[in-house]
Amino acid sequence: MLCLASGLLTVQIAATAFTLGWTHSIEKIRWEEDWRIERSGLVLAESRVRGSGAGMEPPAGGRLRAGVWHAPGGQRVDRLALSHSPYTEGYTLCIQGDCQPLASRFPNLPDIAVIELFPCPEAGQEAAR
Repeated sequence: MLCLASGLLTVQIAATAFTLGWTHSIEKIRWEEDWRIERSGLVLAESRVRGSGAGMEPPAGGRLRAGVWHAPGGQRVDRLALSHSPYTEGYTLCIQGDCQPLASRFPNLPDIAVIELFPCPEAGQEAAR
């Protein structure tokens, strides 16, 4: 399961994988990452960048297909901490093709906030934050 946390609220989503998408605030270029949820953390499966520009260089090992850079993953993290701000377009979270703004999962989210994504702890374990 995927856990999303911001402030005191934690949301659980039944999923084994997700896609995180956003648009670069300056270059206006779309970036997407496919992640797998494992007990030991989140594993990046693949990333896609729909162009290049400032801070959007083609990824190492990337291949250009139909104008989109595809890069292999393999990186593992305990959690992702994402900034939510009214000054950028915001993140999109896709679960099995159902895509929604990440911030929509949190009622009354402040204009400036951090949203963390991590594997939900198993029953009886507490999420370290």
